[in-house]
Amino acid sequence: MSVRVTQETFDSLTAPWEQLLPGAAANTIFLTPLWQRTWWETLGTNDGAGGEAPRELLLLAVRDGQGLIGVAPMQRSGGAIAFLGDTDVFDYHDFIVRRGREDEFFTALCAYLKGQPWDRLYLPSVPEGSPTIEHLARLTQQHGWRCVVEREDVSPGMPLPASWEEYLATLSKKDRHELRRKLRRLSSAAQPTFLTHEDAELDRHLDQFLRLMREGREDKQSFLTPAREGFFRAVCHAVAKSGSLRLHFLELGGTPVAAALCFDYDGRRLLYNSGFAPEHQAFSVGLMVKALSIQEAISKRLEYFDFLRGDEPYKYDLGAKDRVVYRIEVFRA
Repeated sequence: MSVRVTQETFDSLTAPWEQLLPGAAANTIFLTPLWQRTWWETLGTNDGAGGEAPRELLLLAVRDGQGLIGVAPMQRSGGAIAFLGDTDVFDYHDFIVRRGREDEFFTALCAYLKGQPWDRLYLPSVPEGSPTIEHLARLTQQHGWRCVVEREDVSPGMPLPASWEEYLATLSKKDRHELRRKLRRLSSAAQPTFLTHEDAELDRHLDQFLRLMREGREDKQSFLTPAREGFFRAVCHAVAKSGSLRLHFLELGGTPVAAALCFDYDGRRLLYNSGFAPEHQAFSVGLMVKALSIQEAISKRLEYFDFLRGDEPYKYDLGAKDRVVYRIEVFRA
């Protein structure tokens, strides 16, 4: 049965792409057409007026006579082809391929790319265990291209047990003692309230979240450019409509003092970003809102808590273990 590669638009590909995701090895919110389209429409378009090479959407579908085998969400800029989306707002990238059809997908994709103009393929943020790493390394060699696979980052996370007490038992004695002590101290010194907002009055809650995000760390003030803030707001509204948004606040005396922006997707909770009011740091409110988010995820019977990229110490204090994220670069001879 013949396999063909076609260049598509979001309008033409969204429905079959969404149907493909549950049967793909790579299934995360960052690979949904919702997330990718929001990025392209808010941050991705570039007409070259600022001196950079203009970006061209290169959204490829691989099909056989029975339907969609896989999606390659990419962009072209100058002599480079890359995944859609930058690593500043995407924690994972990958190709979306139906399980068991990887050989056909990557063979067809490489044959298609052979006829395209490019000097470099830039494929960051590919998680460990992805079929992409093995298949691209082998097939690019057959085409005489040079493939480099490098460790890029870590993405700590942990399976979630059935109960909060079982979770506490997975922590080291020191971390378990510290977490319990901080929770008791918070409860005895104030009247904390943990709230979850999904879509009601979302703009007002996003205002509070973005304020706490800026206050919590100096580097986040520079990170939250007007363009990135626009993306945050747009993607949160889009994800809220899908039912996956979880915006958590820890309040003291009715005032929000810490917040965590999470997404629940495919049985996992993803901690996307967070913030806190530094004047309440004595109560460890930044850590506490994350611990309470873990507790709520357990109560909802979610299977995994993903802290996403970065090796911040608090992730390991809360029991996370590293998963490696790789960067793949392919150079034409």
